[in-house]
Amino acid sequence: MTEAPYRVQLENIFEGPMDLLVHLIKKNELDIYDIPIALITEQYLHYLEWMKMMNIEFAGEFIVMASTLTQIKSRMLLPIHDEEDEEEDPRLEITKPLLEYIQMKSAAENLVKRHLLGEDIFIRGQHREDFLTSIQDEYIKIGLFELIDAFQKILDKIPSDDRMEFTADRISVKDKISQIADILESKGSATFEELFSEKPEKGEVIVTFLAILEMVKLTLVRIVQHAQTKIIRLFYI
Repeated sequence: MTEAPYRVQLENIFEGPMDLLVHLIKKNELDIYDIPIALITEQYLHYLEWMKMMNIEFAGEFIVMASTLTQIKSRMLLPIHDEEDEEEDPRLEITKPLLEYIQMKSAAENLVKRHLLGEDIFIRGQHREDFLTSIQDEYIKIGLFELIDAFQKILDKIPSDDRMEFTADRISVKDKISQIADILESKGSATFEELFSEKPEKGEVIVTFLAILEMVKLTLVRIVQHAQTKIIRLFYI
């Protein structure tokens, strides 16, 4: 009997639609006051389609934001016949909330700001000497969209003729969680790339990625990124 595709529900676990917009603006190095709405809308919808393809369930707010972006894009395409009829820039509908969101998030982060390498965060800190090169090393928290970008880079290395299989995995997501837990239990931490074999198949890569998301949801791991090298590392909590 064929098992149903494994689904990961991200509601109230990872970031929301505003975080995705901030991620896209930073990734493309855009001016928040002059957002190329067509580009952002296209990339935003691409992320949603990608998550659907990966059987990742997300909150309805993502769909609402997609509709808002599409509407703004349509308004931007309308011709202006008279200067007196010129409306306020439609992009302000998203720019204003974005600025407020960034300010609020920045203020919240400042309130809880602390060094991520403290013993109070990484309980199994006895292994940190294995990866620290200097006491000045700095790690920053990352979220779903940075993980998606890192995951996509791994997928890009796999031949395009390697088909994705969601229902006939050689190993289940639960089994993969167990494997990752064993690795982190013994090592204390591991880089994102270390959790994938040297020549992985797409099925294996997808299962590993879904397992990582599920472990974050279950608060089994903490994921950070080295500020200088951009290497993503998972810590067992």
